[in-house]
Amino acid sequence: MRPRVRLVAAVVVAAIVAIVLWLVWGPRRHAGDTLSGYVEGEALYLSSATQGQLSDVAVVRGQRVTAGQPLFAVDAGPLVGQRDQAAAALAAAQARAEDARKGQRPAELSVYDAQAAAAQAQLRDAQAEFNRVSVLARQGYYPRARLDQARAARDTAAANVRAIEREKTVATLGARRDAQVAAEAQVEQAKAGLMEAQSRLDQVSPKAPANARVQDVFFQKGEWAAPNQPVVALIPDDRVRLRFFVPERAMSKYRVGQAVHFTCDGCAGGRAVVNYVSPGPEFTPPVIYSRNTRDRMVFMVEALPDNPRALSPGQPIDVEPLK
Repeated sequence: MRPRVRLVAAVVVAAIVAIVLWLVWGPRRHAGDTLSGYVEGEALYLSSATQGQLSDVAVVRGQRVTAGQPLFAVDAGPLVGQRDQAAAALAAAQARAEDARKGQRPAELSVYDAQAAAAQAQLRDAQAEFNRVSVLARQGYYPRARLDQARAARDTAAANVRAIEREKTVATLGARRDAQVAAEAQVEQAKAGLMEAQSRLDQVSPKAPANARVQDVFFQKGEWAAPNQPVVALIPDDRVRLRFFVPERAMSKYRVGQAVHFTCDGCAGGRAVVNYVSPGPEFTPPVIYSRNTRDRMVFMVEALPDNPRALSPGQPIDVEPLK
C-alpha cells in the first residue's frame, strides 16, 4: 500500500475512533453541566354540545385570549326558543303559586257580602215573626205547633247567616296547604327547566376558561360542526410546563415543590417549581442495562414555570442541575 493511501486510512480510522469516544464519553463528561428538556403545552379542546352551523369564530391561531373571552358560537335559534318557552312556563307556575297563596278577588268576596246582607234580613224577619207568634201563643190565639214553626224559621235564618260568614272567611284564606305546596313544587320544576335550557344555550358559545393561547382553530364561520367535536384548541397558561430528564444517580435530589432554574434560546429563562417526578425510568439508546452504561438511564421531571406566557411549546430548554 502506498504511503499516501496508508495516511488517508489512518486519518479515517482516527476520526472514527474520536467520534466513538465522543459519543461514549461526551454525554458522561457534560452530564453535570445542564439537563436537557423542552417546553410542553397540554392542549384543551373546546366544542359545542349541540350540532349546528358556526355563526361566529372570534379567535385565530396563535392569538392570546383572556378568561371569559368568547371563542366561537353555534347558531342558537332553536335553543333560544326553548329557553323562552321555559321562561314562560316558569312565569305561569309562579302566577299559579301566587294565586294559591291569596284568597279570592274583592269582586268575588263582595258576592258573599251581598248574600250575608240577604241572610241578615231574613233573620230579622224570622226573629220578628217569632216574637209576634210567641206573644199570641201565650195568649192562646196560636197553637203550640205554630210557635215551633216560627222558632225553626228563626234558627234556620241564623244558621244561614253563620254559614255565609264562614264561607267568606274560607274564601280569604287561599288554597289548602297541600295545594300551595304542589304549586310551589311546580315553580321549582319550572326553574330547573329554565336553568337546563339556559345551560344548553351557554354551551353553544363557549368562553375561554383561563388565560391561554389559541393553538389551533379547526372550523371557520359558516361551517357545520358536529356535537362534541373540537372547534378550538387552547393551551392555558397553567398547562404550560417544562419536561427535562435527570440521570439516575441524581434522582434523589429532585422532589415535588423544589425550585429549578432554566435557560433557553431566545428567552431570558427563569425559575420553575417541580410538580411531578416520574416513578419509572427511560433509557437513551443503546438500551444496555449494565453498570457501565447506567448513566444512560434517566427519569422525566416536570416543573411549572413562573413565566409560561414567554415560553413556546416544543422549545428546547437547559436546566441547571441541583447540587
